[in-house]
Amino acid sequence: MRNIVIFGAPGSGKGTQSDLIIEKYGLGHISTGDVLRSEIKKGTELGNTAKSFIDKGQLIPDELMIDILANVYDSFGKEHKGIIFDGFPRTIPQAEALKKMLDARGHKVAAMIELDVPEEELMRRLIKRGQDSGRSDDNAETIKKRLDVYHNQTAPLIEWYRNEELHHHIHGSGELERIFGDICNVIDGI
Repeated sequence: MRNIVIFGAPGSGKGTQSDLIIEKYGLGHISTGDVLRSEIKKGTELGNTAKSFIDKGQLIPDELMIDILANVYDSFGKEHKGIIFDGFPRTIPQAEALKKMLDARGHKVAAMIELDVPEEELMRRLIKRGQDSGRSDDNAETIKKRLDVYHNQTAPLIEWYRNEELHHHIHGSGELERIFGDICNVIDGI
């Protein structure tokens, strides 16, 4: 079983690379962003609570995310090939909670793949994505807040996963095929 955390700042290409990984390796995919956007669209209590945080560029509280994640993870059944965690964990307590949740199921994270992209490129990508998709959270002011949150709260996970000996650094700029090839080298080695 290959449970993989795909990691990087907003706009680093996690969703794009996840799609390619799913196609090649047949893994499941949990995008916390997609799950939350679905709940918001449905107008559920969870969605409304999540929206209040997202609209301010803030992270969703850990307890809420762990509950959502455990339910979605369990929906894949006990004998899946592995899951890509996209957009989670975002804090060290979330990483610890993910490890504990997986341990309780006899599973583990096999690798954390970090997509590293310079901030100027992230801003360009996200502003373009907002223009193309109409996503309200892809505007310059909110993007800046999201990147600040990433650097202050999320980036420390890199060191945490290094200490777990699961961290793999990938240069996330340049040709899509080269980036995916580097990711495949990591996955094939686990």
